[in-house]
Amino acid sequence: MNTNTLPNQPFLTHWGFTRTPFTRDPNPGHLSTHNGHLEAVARITWAVAQHHIAVICGETGAGKTLAVKTAVNQLDPTRHLLIYIPDPTIGTRGIRSVITETLGETPCHSTGKLATQTHRLLTTELDERQRLPILVIDEAHLLTNQDLETIRMLTNTNMDTQTSFATILIGQPTLRRRLKQAVLSALDQRVTTRYTIPPMTTTETKTYITAHLAGAGQTQQIFADDAIETITHNARGLPRGVNNLATAALIAAYTNNKTIIDNTSAQAAVADTTE
Repeated sequence: MNTNTLPNQPFLTHWGFTRTPFTRDPNPGHLSTHNGHLEAVARITWAVAQHHIAVICGETGAGKTLAVKTAVNQLDPTRHLLIYIPDPTIGTRGIRSVITETLGETPCHSTGKLATQTHRLLTTELDERQRLPILVIDEAHLLTNQDLETIRMLTNTNMDTQTSFATILIGQPTLRRRLKQAVLSALDQRVTTRYTIPPMTTTETKTYITAHLAGAGQTQQIFADDAIETITHNARGLPRGVNNLATAALIAAYTNNKTIIDNTSAQAAVADTTE
């Protein structure tokens, strides 16, 4: 069975769905609702309001990027400007160039002039256009020490008073450990909020699955409790893994003409996705 391609309309009709659940683009009204997600969103929102640096960590598939997306989507788009860097391996010059281009200018060729240009644009955007820049760097554990020092220098404005932008670093748990190195202590001292998104419990997974089903138009809990336990355990409580196994379990139950996703279907999903 290929779980990368969902069945068509008969599949949706069978389960009473109006759209496909557990996708990477869920219904905005039914996003991840587990406690770790909510805590991450709250901390990101606070860091943005304070123009501070936040470090949000979690294992691959923990929902770090979704938490940032949720927090940013709740902000007034006329008062905030997202500067998103999905791949930090572009290096210091690449990071500065993305910032400069997002803020409306062509990056200078000279490295020294580009540094000055980036600094100027970040510190004047709020004053001149009343928009708070939010610098979000995904996969931040891939940043070199030089890159991290560059980020610290970008925030080194106004003689250590409140900066004119917020910085959100998203990465795997190794990022938090790296920031504790002596060479990065200056940056670590500037981080005002840090949070590692924990895996979901079985109870949270049930709530999570229920929310995604509701987002797809199904208000009944069609996943049996033992199926949810199996999915939680094998996905290690990580939302992306839960999405994959829940989707595979739906397909397994559908192909056997079941109306409930039982543990047999969940076990079949585990076997299918681990082959």
